Amino acid sequence: MSKEEEEEEYTSDSGSEFSEYWVDWFLGTKGNEYFCEIDQEYITDKFNLTGLSSEVERIPQSVDLITDNLKIEDISNDLRDHLEYNARILYGLVHQRYIITSRGLVKMQEKYKKADFGYCSRVFCQLQHLLPIGLSDHLGVSSVKLYCPKCEDIYNPKSSRHSVIDGAYFGTSFPGIFLQSYPGSVPIHPTQRYIPKVFGFNLYEHGKIARWQELQRLKLVERLAGRGIELRNKPNGYIVNKRNNNEDDEDNEDDENTDVQIKDV
Repeated sequence: MSKEEEEEEYTSDSGSEFSEYWVDWFLGTKGNEYFCEIDQEYITDKFNLTGLSSEVERIPQSVDLITDNLKIEDISNDLRDHLEYNARILYGLVHQRYIITSRGLVKMQEKYKKADFGYCSRVFCQLQHLLPIGLSDHLGVSSVKLYCPKCEDIYNPKSSRHSVIDGAYFGTSFPGIFLQSYPGSVPIHPTQRYIPKVFGFNLYEHGKIARWQELQRLKLVERLAGRGIELRNKPNGYIVNKRNNNEDDEDNEDDENTDVQIKDV
């Protein structure tokens, strides 16, 4: 999306081009539901703006605009439009850094609980809540995507308003850091998979792959049980029974190097 198109999109979506508080206007603009509010002290800390001068022009004035310390009536319309464009980019890039801080993670967790980022469209994920993710930490590479912690896959946003948001505003590390910080948010991974059929019969190649995958899963469950690790339908991991856990892993290597022959039915 070009600068002119982006400016038109933001202007047309808001009731007035500049509301009383810039952050309230920005977060209230349709399509910006994925963003959380950045603490003012965070965005005014120069340390948190390190390295952004190559991406954003007029950073001091853009910060003043974001924090409502810029007298808009004293500048020309052209400069105001330019600063507004820069302020949106600056807010997005600082947002990438802010959401992996302890304070930012708390705010994003609240949005995650409310499913502000949407639900996974995969049937077996049963409306699992999604997390925003970027495919790159740099501007202009890719739009924001949505990560499902259940099937561990990524999806395009359903709304065209969200699909034009730059993925750099969320970064590549956010879902991983979020799930490490809140292990209780790691869902149960589904064991069901869809197998295409024709009149009730599995398709040859798909059935072959599905049987191989199921065999590998059963082998893993058996190996874990042999080590005192119980696989249950519970979020975030396994239950380790009280026993000696210092056994060597030689049998793991043997299992990985074993060729499995699958007979076709």
